[in-house]
Amino acid sequence: MNISKSEITKETSLKPSRRSLPCLAQSYAYSKSLSQSTSLFQSTESESQAPTSITLISTDKAEQVNTEENKNDSVLRCSFADLSDFCLALGKDKDYTDEAEHATYDRSRLINDFVIKDKSEFKTKLSKNDMNYIASSGPLFKDGKKRIDYILVYRKTNIQYDKRNTFEKNLRAEGLMLEKEPAIASHDIMFIKIHIPWDTLCKYAERLNIRMPFRKKCYYTDGRSKSMGRMQTYFRRIKNWMAQNPMVLDKSAFPDLEESDCYTGPFSRARIHHFIINNKDTFFSNATRSRIVYHMLERTKYENGISKVGIRKLINNGSYIAAFPPHEGAYKSSQPIKTHGPQNNRHLLYERWARWGMWYKHQPLDLIRLYFGEKIGLYFAWLGWYTGMLIPAAIVGLCVFFYGLFTMNKSQVSQEICKATEVFMCPLCDKNCSLQRLNDSCIYAKVTYLFDNGGTVFFAIFMAIWATVFLEFWKRRRSILTYTWDLIEWEEEEETLRPQFEAKYYKMEIVNPITGKPEPHQPSSDKVTRLLVSVSGIFFMISLVITAVFGVVVYRLVVMEQFASFKWNFIKQYWQFATSAAAVCINFIIIMLLNLAYEKIAYLLTNLEYPRTESEWENSFALKMFLFQFVNLNSSIFYIAFFLGRFVGHPGKYNKLFDRWRLEECHPSGCLIDLCLQMGVIMFLKQIWNNFMELGYPLIQNWWSRHKIKRGIHDASIPQWENDWNLQPMNLHGLMDEYLEMVLQFGFTTIFVAAFPLAPLLALLNNIIEIRLDAYKFVTQWRRPLPARATDIGIWLGILEGIGILAVITNAFVIAITSDYIPRFVYEYKYGPCANHVEPSENCLKGYVNNSLSFFDLSELGMGKSGYCRYRDYRGPPWSSKPYEFTLQYWHILAARLAFIIVFEHLVFGIKSFIAYLIPDVPKGLHDRIRREKYLVQEMMYEAELEHLQQQRRKSGQPVHHEWP
Repeated sequence: MNISKSEITKETSLKPSRRSLPCLAQSYAYSKSLSQSTSLFQSTESESQAPTSITLISTDKAEQVNTEENKNDSVLRCSFADLSDFCLALGKDKDYTDEAEHATYDRSRLINDFVIKDKSEFKTKLSKNDMNYIASSGPLFKDGKKRIDYILVYRKTNIQYDKRNTFEKNLRAEGLMLEKEPAIASHDIMFIKIHIPWDTLCKYAERLNIRMPFRKKCYYTDGRSKSMGRMQTYFRRIKNWMAQNPMVLDKSAFPDLEESDCYTGPFSRARIHHFIINNKDTFFSNATRSRIVYHMLERTKYENGISKVGIRKLINNGSYIAAFPPHEGAYKSSQPIKTHGPQNNRHLLYERWARWGMWYKHQPLDLIRLYFGEKIGLYFAWLGWYTGMLIPAAIVGLCVFFYGLFTMNKSQVSQEICKATEVFMCPLCDKNCSLQRLNDSCIYAKVTYLFDNGGTVFFAIFMAIWATVFLEFWKRRRSILTYTWDLIEWEEEEETLRPQFEAKYYKMEIVNPITGKPEPHQPSSDKVTRLLVSVSGIFFMISLVITAVFGVVVYRLVVMEQFASFKWNFIKQYWQFATSAAAVCINFIIIMLLNLAYEKIAYLLTNLEYPRTESEWENSFALKMFLFQFVNLNSSIFYIAFFLGRFVGHPGKYNKLFDRWRLEECHPSGCLIDLCLQMGVIMFLKQIWNNFMELGYPLIQNWWSRHKIKRGIHDASIPQWENDWNLQPMNLHGLMDEYLEMVLQFGFTTIFVAAFPLAPLLALLNNIIEIRLDAYKFVTQWRRPLPARATDIGIWLGILEGIGILAVITNAFVIAITSDYIPRFVYEYKYGPCANHVEPSENCLKGYVNNSLSFFDLSELGMGKSGYCRYRDYRGPPWSSKPYEFTLQYWHILAARLAFIIVFEHLVFGIKSFIAYLIPDVPKGLHDRIRREKYLVQEMMYEAELEHLQQQRRKSGQPVHHEWP
């Protein structure tokens, strides 16, 4: 765990012993006030005990205290931040007396306005760290001392008074302090402010095995780095001479984040002398305090009965309407942050992270983790890593696009299509379509070449390797973050059962092998039956998606001839483009409508399974939502990529749907232009819609809430907790929607990237906006979520790996089937001018367009026309012995396509596996450091216990030993 420098005391060396290590004497850090720490737990539980008086010493005088006074622990040095609870009273906090619901209260007394009444008592000025503590500690109780760690909200008109009363009494019995406060804007709303005292905090921190700092880290690698020679020093000097990276945040803007690495260990009240405690109010962070309070809220009973436990059940039955930790204050200040500093961590996050002007800066991940918890911190770390990795992918994709742009006019295929003024294509529909000159497709041919050129195969291989490198290096990045955030040895505690699971299966119990206590049990037969019903529901929804796609296909077939006979010349001339564009827009509307239904159906199916714990519920719901939306977004793209124009037949013998509508053909320049159009429109429109729903909708709701409040009150100041109540709550699914949006975008970026090389660039531009949009939403528009802990992104990592595998397969099929890469390749080396090894200067694709078009006799169409028309296929001409049968070239191309798919997949999968093998999930240096620190922690625990025993012997007058007696 990392803490600020203000929480690290000066180092004092230990007397050596046989178990002491060389670096221990340098890194051995004790707080000089820790000798009093054992007295923190010696306070009498009686409510009538008077607080212990102590002597205050200024900062300047503290340096003059002699060594004997420090050893005898007769003086306790305190800063201004200690005065609120620690220096004035080392005993138990004053007990809470329940007050009337309509008690008067100075609502302007927030932490930002906290002022000492008698300044004459303090001769020393406030230090910078003291002011930072005052600014960041958050809103307080009426006494101006106790910090508010959690907020409960209920309506006075609610009839569940007995449940609330019992619940609140049990909370007080557990050691929490409560204070009620009526709302200003609504007379029906009542707030319950919760504060967790020091003794209760320590008790539950020990129970939950929360790791806390107890020694400064000693890096054994420092000695190695000095022996690396002059080269490292030389490069370090060059790096210092270089200009500062403009994307790096200025560390001076984060006074609270000047961190000193510390060894951590599970907190223990019996070994409190091991830990660095300068100030008990800042020893546990706000996130840790809120997490402990929520743990207590989840395990406190409100009625007699096994399952009558927890704040979530009380919210579900309407006893309370909300429960949330408060923000630390306003996110804006009238004073500039550069001159007056941040008012609180929320203000600092807004100024240095959430503002749109900081879009090019790195994210302050440590501050995000400190304020929102490790789970949200990991999400933004992953999103930032994903965005950074998109930069090389976007650059390469842009290079492929510009390569096609600069060589478009030199393309032999485009030149032949644009010059084919005497080549007529067969009608693409039966009634209203006429013969079309091939050169009318000149523009389409050039646009197709932008996405289907010589760099397509390279880019597909590059993106498949990129996906593997992205995931493997993210695993390394995650391991570094979990080490930095002290999550290496953290294991999620045994989760509590979901209330729905307990209510359903309370009659069937089984002994939990971990806790040894009986708990509800779901029979295997019931579990399998419900799982089958859920799977059937999933397949039904997928079939509904396929039906919707089929409906869009039928729409394209019906309106195709209507657009071909349209009175507007532009539509009549570009009727295929108009058909595709209208179909894409209709398909997008269907996608967004079905998404609304999918969420509700996935919610019902997941509840039908009755998952045992919340994590099982989240994983099941996330998997369903991903399957639904993935099929919904990509089904039409799969149709265009692999089915459009594949089964149309040939002129004179077309295949028809329901013997009525002729199946749609590809454009004379190919089907790739339709695929690009489909991907570009859906990706662009969906990103705009998601950004509006994530930010625009909450902004409108919060604006309306503030408007209603201003109409009801005029000059009264609104407390911080009431401002938080008026914000939007974080959705019930947590980060599921955020991850789902990015994972679906990752699929768009990798699965069909061979057909749309600009997809990484669009994703990069969207993610730059997405990071600041999410940051602005979390900091300004949402209530503060519970700071939850996590070591990874959960089930999404497995989904990303699955998408990476699917991307290799789909890109292989897109190149082999959808694009013209393989037909051009076969012609170039088998049927073109280079096949006979003629002049090297000869263009090997000369004559390819004429070779790829088959002949058909117009007299067979019954249109009263004679001559021949051309169509895209490899069939024999009318004058051959087997007219309209597949030629040998068709089978050569088919064999080449199958061979390319096999070679491409095996090659790319081999490279991906080799890269995954070369990149370990945990860096070797970090692995060695973790093992080293485990060893040092054991040694330091021994040394700390020995030093504590020596101090006790000195006090009692017994002889002092440097080893265990």
